[in-house]
This record gives sequence, C-alpha cells and structure tokens, in this order.
Amino acid sequence: MRCPFCGHIEDKVVDSREAKDGDAIRRRRECLGCGRRFTSYERIDEIPYMVVKKDGRRETFDRNKVLSGLLRACEKRPISTPQLEAIVDEIEKEVQDSQDRELGTNDIGKLIMRRLKTLDKVAYVRFASVYLEFEDVSAFMTELKALVNSRAQTPAALKKKKKK
Repeated sequence: MRCPFCGHIEDKVVDSREAKDGDAIRRRRECLGCGRRFTSYERIDEIPYMVVKKDGRRETFDRNKVLSGLLRACEKRPISTPQLEAIVDEIEKEVQDSQDRELGTNDIGKLIMRRLKTLDKVAYVRFASVYLEFEDVSAFMTELKALVNSRAQTPAALKKKKKK
C-alpha cells in the first residue's frame, strides 16, 4: 500500500474492522516513512453474471426480474411468496454455479419453466405463453396437449385409472 502523503510503500496496520455496511474491511494504517495515518478499504472484486438477450444484448443477471416474471405468471394462483423466492434462489444458484459467466435468456427461461411445471400448471402455461412466443393458437394447443399428456402419466393419475 502506497502512502497517500509521502508515497512510501511500507506501512503497518494499526486497526482492522468490518465497514458499516459489511461489504468491506476497513484498515487504519500507519506509514513507516512519514508516520502519518490513513485508511484503506478492502472489497471483493465481483465479476457480474451476464444474461445474453435474444437480440444479442448483454445485461447483468437481476434476480428481481426473475421474481417479477414469476409474480406475473403466478398472479391469482395459490403460490406463496416464499415458494417463488425459493425458485429465484435456485435459479440464481444455478447461474452462479454455471461454468460460463454468461447465460442466454433461453437457458434461464428453461430453468424457470422446469420448476413452474412441477409447482403449478396454470402458472407454467402463463409463463410459457410469453417465454415460448407462440406463433399461433395451434402451437399453444400443442404445448397444452403435451402438458395434459404428461400429467396423465404421473403416478397419482395412473393410480386413479387403476381404481376405476
């Protein structure tokens, strides 16, 4: 650390503590050249995770945008905010665990849809209708039929068929 007063490069740390907001370490230093004291701050240098949009633009990953999309899809559905927060936490963790620092909106959308499909079928269809950008009603109906068919193959649905 170079002294801001005399430029000497040797100093000693007199005091060290966490900064008020908790995102840095505050260090009081004393220059071994001139004896004056100064403060330095240490912060983790974070490289942001980027999202590549469909048009090629890049934005930093924003968990609030993910939550906003989920809230719209789950409007008037019996899904609690903690459930949505859990999904956002899972998505954020997957983004951070990803080898790449950039993920496409396609990849993030698929992660969200996979979770919504198991949580609430109506919310899934709402999200898919925006995310998949259906060209026409037939494409939308194809997705609905696939959803109904996948539901018919669940263990609970198969048990009901056997009882009849």
